[in-house]
Amino acid sequence: MNFQHLPRIEDFQFYLDVAFSRASKKASEARSSSEGLRIKKSVSIELRRIDVIRSELTGVFQNIYKKFPSFEDMHPFYQELVALYLDKDQLKKSLGAMMWAADKINELHNKYEREIKYIRLFKDVNPRRNQFMGRVSSIVKQVKNDLTYLETARKRLLWFPSIKTKTYTVSISGFPNVGKSTLLSKITSAKPEINSYAFTTRRLNIGCFDVKSKTIQCIDTPGTLNRFNKMNDIEKLAYLAIKYVAQIIVYVFDLTEEYPISDQIKLLETLQKDFGKDFLIYFSKSDILGSEVIENFKEKYSKELKKNKEISKALKEGVYDFEELKKMISKSSVEFME
Repeated sequence: MNFQHLPRIEDFQFYLDVAFSRASKKASEARSSSEGLRIKKSVSIELRRIDVIRSELTGVFQNIYKKFPSFEDMHPFYQELVALYLDKDQLKKSLGAMMWAADKINELHNKYEREIKYIRLFKDVNPRRNQFMGRVSSIVKQVKNDLTYLETARKRLLWFPSIKTKTYTVSISGFPNVGKSTLLSKITSAKPEINSYAFTTRRLNIGCFDVKSKTIQCIDTPGTLNRFNKMNDIEKLAYLAIKYVAQIIVYVFDLTEEYPISDQIKLLETLQKDFGKDFLIYFSKSDILGSEVIENFKEKYSKELKKNKEISKALKEGVYDFEELKKMISKSSVEFME
């Protein structure tokens, strides 16, 4: 889902100024082309003016309402994000206020259109027009706080990652700086920021690769995923992406021991327990370690962790060649679809 199409929402005075300015321009054009009696000409000009005001303002409010997504129809991943970062009740109220304002302006327009049409004295035209503009201004002013909140919500929605929730998805997980972003750049066309220090990832890096006619989505999910209420915003995004979007986890081990092996194993066990997803093991930095070190690790820890059959099996089958990993991911996606 992509929220980049959401239009910027201005304050109430901006919309009034634009509507009244465009209406004034249209009224001037009508004035230069109108013919006939003075009263008839004046009525025609002001009918044109109030119609432009109505059209401009109802168009703005209806567009804001329509552009915001239906949250009930959202994928659970995005529903969770909305619940986490926005006041859903306030959001519904403010969106409802847009349609309320559009409806009220339409009602006023219909009322004053009828009244202006039947004016018989020239001196009565402008006062009636001014009444309409005053009442419209009052309606727009009543939704000023809703406009402010919707702009706040829009900015937060722009921060949400654009994830294809119907695509087979791989979560690349592990401790910071173990090579997750590097792996993502190798197996997909993504170009994430890669540095030699921890906590580089400040957003969810997403990439895809194609297998025959099928697309596989890979997400670099940062953080050590401790208790949810202690996570930062990016870690919470990662947690929810694994929970609601990923079909399989690729767990990245770094045997250079920047992080203790026991801690890396503990995180793997936590991921298995919390999410219950299938997972694959990838050993990073094999160019530094050499294959012998990795094979010895696989043999040792697959035996030590034999009580956990799934992890023991995954360790035995763990790879350090990213092309081999892509083949394993492709195979898992086929099995999942079947």
